[in-house]
Amino acid sequence: MHITHWTSQDLARQAVEDGIVPAISDRTVQAILNQVDLQPHRTRYWRTSRIDAHFKERAEKVLWCYANAERLARRGFWVVCADEKPNFQVLERHPIRHSIPGSIAQREFDYTRHGTVNILVLLIVHSGRMEAACFDAKSAEHYVRELRAFRHRHRHLRGVYLIHDNDPTHTAAKTRDYLAGNSGWWRSRFTPVHASWLDEAELLIGAFGYHYWKRGSWHSRAEFIDYVGQAWPEYNRLYAHPFEWTWSSQKMRQWVKKHGL
Repeated sequence: MHITHWTSQDLARQAVEDGIVPAISDRTVQAILNQVDLQPHRTRYWRTSRIDAHFKERAEKVLWCYANAERLARRGFWVVCADEKPNFQVLERHPIRHSIPGSIAQREFDYTRHGTVNILVLLIVHSGRMEAACFDAKSAEHYVRELRAFRHRHRHLRGVYLIHDNDPTHTAAKTRDYLAGNSGWWRSRFTPVHASWLDEAELLIGAFGYHYWKRGSWHSRAEFIDYVGQAWPEYNRLYAHPFEWTWSSQKMRQWVKKHGL
């Protein structure tokens, strides 16, 4: 068989052809799969992390920040996660038919594209609150500009532990020089290579997108940028809460011992 996606009908037919059983229905195949909790029709993407001493060292620092975020906040230090939603397509769908009795909501399949927007989100870990900014192109210059603006807005703080991944805008010389030239106010913590899932800001993008992007329709880039500027304060008011992060340093060390070192 050369197929890449198996259905219960395919499995039933192949079981007969391979002589496993003389006859079987696709419903019986489904019942067997349900009993053993197998779902061959479903897949999800994942990315292999490089599990070595470098992974362990970086993960330890990130997880320490999460475990101590509230204690640090009481001392005047925030743990802040940064992440981007690059090249978000601003789409306009017309018409959109809202739900009525007996009929679900409907959206026009065709759409008009109004370009893309790059969105930077900053998550304040101990409170779950966010800040966001939009710009035309993702670059170290824009990243540094937003970090500088964040520090100005929160200049009462003693410092920030900044968790971000290894995106080129985060590791660029301009970003590195800015972070190093702030007398320790910014304390950069990089996630391990291919382990950006350790950045809680990814959870924030999913939560924010669920409430504010999933069914959106905008007439222009300018309208979308203005919309984001109004949406994230509303998110803070209605939905913000600390994410429940259960992967501790101890669990990470056990995981590394099992899969890597």
